[in-house]
Amino acid sequence: MHVYRLDDDAGQARLTNILNRHAPGADPDLSRTVADIIRIVRTDGDRGLFALTEQFDGLSLSPQNVQVDSVLLEKLAAQTPDEVRLALREAAGNIRRFHELQREYTRVLEQPDGVRLVHRVQPLDTVGLYIPGGQAAYPSTVLMTAIPAQVAGVPRLVAVTPAKTFLSRPVLAAALVEVGVKEIYTISGAQAIAALAYGTESIPRVVKIVGPGNRYVTEAKRQVYGVVDVDAVAGPSEVVVIADDTADPVLVAADLLAQAEHDEFAAAICVTPSEALANAVAEQLTYQAATLSRCDVVTAALDRFGAIFLVPSLAEGVRLVNRIAPEHVEVLTAEPECLAEEITCAGAVFVGPASAEAVGDYFAGPSHVLPTGGSARFFSPLGVYDFVRRTNVIRYSLRRLAKTADLIACLADAEGLDGHARSVRLRLERHSGPLTPRTNPLSESKPNLLAVGPPSGQDKE
Repeated sequence: MHVYRLDDDAGQARLTNILNRHAPGADPDLSRTVADIIRIVRTDGDRGLFALTEQFDGLSLSPQNVQVDSVLLEKLAAQTPDEVRLALREAAGNIRRFHELQREYTRVLEQPDGVRLVHRVQPLDTVGLYIPGGQAAYPSTVLMTAIPAQVAGVPRLVAVTPAKTFLSRPVLAAALVEVGVKEIYTISGAQAIAALAYGTESIPRVVKIVGPGNRYVTEAKRQVYGVVDVDAVAGPSEVVVIADDTADPVLVAADLLAQAEHDEFAAAICVTPSEALANAVAEQLTYQAATLSRCDVVTAALDRFGAIFLVPSLAEGVRLVNRIAPEHVEVLTAEPECLAEEITCAGAVFVGPASAEAVGDYFAGPSHVLPTGGSARFFSPLGVYDFVRRTNVIRYSLRRLAKTADLIACLADAEGLDGHARSVRLRLERHSGPLTPRTNPLSESKPNLLAVGPPSGQDKE
């Protein structure tokens, strides 16, 4: 891993490469392939879904075996070591307690003259959880997606995950049992996203899809957005460690490598004003990378999007971090609390030497489903608020309308929308008093002068 000075050409070129990594331009071949997959599932339902599963996964599915039965689920979960199930249970408790803080409630504003305004909050009806499994099993994704939805009150959670990983890694079953998700289908890839978005004979249609996946899954989520909601169109994972000369280079390097082992497109970046620390971290990266089981992945990631940036000061370092707007930021400085307050664009901020990113990935409580690729400038972590819909309810009164009709109509007239203005004025004209409506306004033989035609079913006069 190279050390770059931010104020020279090589440093600026490396930074540009990192900033542009999440927006290389649409891959037309990928888009067409995914569009074809979605079309097949949408058109052919189960038949198309099962054919695609056999083509891509080599697995024969049918309506009888696509859903995991409860006996198999419990059997697999029981194969998970007790210490792992205990860790899952403790992590689930932490995640649930944190997300309880995010609960939203219906609020009512009662105003004079009988006006009642309601901000109504209700849970989504059905949510699909995409649990990836191409290169590894991710029980943490089960916890981090299911629990916020449950806290929000979502009554039906539907999980999809690759069959091979599910059957070979019982820890996934253990995580699903721990959170109480029982409706599970062994499908994956873009075809699974299509099935959740449009529904098939065997797979229920959901209203939102959450959970990470490969580039086919990500592209499928992008294409079905609007038919259903999605959590995000996420890119590769990333971390920025901002550190000064008080930081331990062994820990800085270890945390950069922990991020780089996700995949070869992950970004692992250190920002520091200390040249001594920068050189020590570079040395540690070389040493530690060689000892990891995913050394090839780590090396490829560091070559593509790894960097140690030397900056003139920590203040400049913070500005750089906010410009990158990364998924994860670690603050390893002499006064990390103060510096962390200045980091405004990040999915999650980890403060101090004990706060390894892995603590947040698995155990602390906040969801690890975070904005990537600079989208922390405007997106937020997955939370309870992502699993509710909000409706505004307005109950106006004739008494209040009598006081405000002219103002409302004035605004409508200013926009050139005379139909809007008329709809307000008619309400006052067609009531005999401010509160008492006529028993049957449509029974009048002569319409009010503001009406545009006779009451329904009557002849013009």
